[in-house]
Amino acid sequence: MKTTITIIGVGLIGGSVALALRKDPQVRIVGFDVRQDTLDKALTLGVLHAGTTDLQTAVREANVIIVAAPVEQIYATLDRLTELSLQPGVIITDVGSTKSGIVRYAQEKLPREVTFIGGHPMAGSHKSGVEAASDRLFENAYYVLTPAEGTPEHQVERLVSLLSYTRANVVRMDPNEHDKVVGAVSHFPHILASALVNLVAGYEDENAWHHRLAAGGFRDITRIASSNPRMWRDVLLNNREHLLCIAEDWARALDEVIELIKDREAEKIEDFFRTAREFRDGLPERKKGAVPALYDLYIDIPDHPGEIGRIATLLGAKKINITNLQIQETREDIMGALRITFRNESEMEKGEELLQFFGYKVYKRG
Repeated sequence: MKTTITIIGVGLIGGSVALALRKDPQVRIVGFDVRQDTLDKALTLGVLHAGTTDLQTAVREANVIIVAAPVEQIYATLDRLTELSLQPGVIITDVGSTKSGIVRYAQEKLPREVTFIGGHPMAGSHKSGVEAASDRLFENAYYVLTPAEGTPEHQVERLVSLLSYTRANVVRMDPNEHDKVVGAVSHFPHILASALVNLVAGYEDENAWHHRLAAGGFRDITRIASSNPRMWRDVLLNNREHLLCIAEDWARALDEVIELIKDREAEKIEDFFRTAREFRDGLPERKKGAVPALYDLYIDIPDHPGEIGRIATLLGAKKINITNLQIQETREDIMGALRITFRNESEMEKGEELLQFFGYKVYKRG
């Protein structure tokens, strides 16, 4: 007997979950989206078995419902699901990056015969839309489940078994613990990146060199400031309590560094950077985390006409996908004049091997 899984919201995350779960021959994937053209695209790409813009039709036969929507839309979707006819014993899960409020809301709103299990696949992409979906998006990433106290164990195990097809590392966390940890390693860094960019943008009014020199490393460390503003507005408001606590800790840490600079405490300033470097260098390299990784290579190239075209041709001939090429005008702390961004780690590794074979000096940012 086939398991029917309904994906509500057929974008990058929903589409990638669908592609991964389609590997199970006993699964039928039904998609719901408000846009018919999105569903048509998903069907053409083989993401779904069926798609509809009618939510009741989408969930009527569902054994598992995955709400792949932005945080604020998850609440509205749960409200709608309470009004619809659902299968007895259905599991409902979500993909939101905050968990406490959603889990609490689901427990209050959904009927007892429905099992809600909070979920957060900690992987993403700089591209969006179902056309960017990949069955390998969650491979080696953490996929956090946050079942509430009293959630039937067999239902949790049932969902874990299904998610094994994502090839993610499925872990369980308390919803509040999840929000505290992810607030520190994902949500708050987005605040810092945007605050730094806005600060430099303000300086730009006084001196246009801020914009010209804000390439290379500055662009890399602030790249998450290019994220969806409305989505991050909702994430921050839904994780407000933890973020305010983290902000207080950050302010104290920054004040301490400022005092070290004022007092010319050279050794302590060096210790500050050394401690950060040691922790950062100890982070796992091949695990996907809360912030999407960069898959960049830096290549030293001679200043000859056609050199960039040759590199692009070499990669294209081997069907190695790249998403961006950029000449590095500012190269502080970066080896290589050409930066190539790849779609995923596998493509990057193939590109590195190929370019080295043809005699190019290739570097990865540490």
